[in-house]
Amino acid sequence: MAHTIGNPLSWAAKLLSGTGRSLGHAAETIGGQQNARPVVRSITVTDIRSALRAGFNDFTHFRSDVVFLMGIYPLIGLALAYMAFDRVLMPMVFPMAAGFALLGPVVGVGLYELSRRREAGQDARWSDVLSLFRSSLMGRVLTLGAYLLGLFVLWLNAAVVIYDVTLGPAAPVSAAAFLSDVLTTQAGWAMIALGFGVGFIFAVVALVVSLTSFPMIVDREVGLPVAVMTSVAVCRRNPLAVAAWGLTVAILLALGSLPFFLGLIVVLPVLGHATWHLYRKAVSYEG
Repeated sequence: MAHTIGNPLSWAAKLLSGTGRSLGHAAETIGGQQNARPVVRSITVTDIRSALRAGFNDFTHFRSDVVFLMGIYPLIGLALAYMAFDRVLMPMVFPMAAGFALLGPVVGVGLYELSRRREAGQDARWSDVLSLFRSSLMGRVLTLGAYLLGLFVLWLNAAVVIYDVTLGPAAPVSAAAFLSDVLTTQAGWAMIALGFGVGFIFAVVALVVSLTSFPMIVDREVGLPVAVMTSVAVCRRNPLAVAAWGLTVAILLALGSLPFFLGLIVVLPVLGHATWHLYRKAVSYEG
């Protein structure tokens, strides 16, 4: 009997059920208490370059702690890639690696707090960041993080469907045969084209919802709906700049994945800090 690619929904069932229990408490703090009204500003490609420079400056300032912490994520990536090299899961290697970008804003919460504290002239240590996990904002972080996790699971399911209608549904016989099929057959090219097209849609949805919402939640006691709608408004007002930011993130993540995800030790913290500074350029407050 031929092996086929499994349903990623079943892979994530236990994780999602645990998240669901956490969200029961999280719902109590979704509303927030901040009365100041966010004002969306215009940003340019110059602002993106400035945010990246500021992000790199923060990275060098916190380099010992950040590199130590961010070393965890390449290890996770390697572990998932190793698991996916099972013959049945082989077609999921690239979708799993690419899908990490959907969860990036959750990873960046601690980095936003470090940048916020440094900008405000406050003590900025990882011990200070740990206090976030005992604060009311974690309800909003967990809720929005669950949304991104849901997108990640949906993306994996979409990747399975794309494989099934192109090269599948039978599992590859070997890594060499799979790579040959992907690169030298029309079905393989169709899988690449469909994968990039559908993946682009998922990436845009995640970017629009999370671009400034996570930094805003860290910065202010705003409600989750306000944070998400502000992020949407930033993207709507600055489509070209946001597109340039998204392309920059995609390129840096691709470069950071080489070799063996080790470049992410630098890329992830730089992008995390830079996201904070981009938020500060895109959103101000009145009232």
